[in-house]
Amino acid sequence: MLNARTATSILGTLLVLVHIGLWFGKGSVPHVWSQRAQLVQLRAQIDTAQARNQRIAAEVLDLRAGLDMIEEKARSELGMVKPDEIFVQVTPARR
Repeated sequence: MLNARTATSILGTLLVLVHIGLWFGKGSVPHVWSQRAQLVQLRAQIDTAQARNQRIAAEVLDLRAGLDMIEEKARSELGMVKPDEIFVQVTPARR
């Protein structure tokens, strides 16, 4: 049988091993803290990138709408014709 002193030293050793794993292993407390800090940084970067992407998408839509409007005005007011198009003007019949 084990005496009290041997049992205490075995339990103490096991406790030390558990704490070593808790403080120095891959899933240790400091490692988890650093991973959480890195996660916060990555989320901030993602938020910044998403905001930038939304601004760029809005700019693209504005440019497309602007170019369409410019082309429409050039066609109606200046008679713009693309190189591969044939211009046909239909006027309403006079009574």
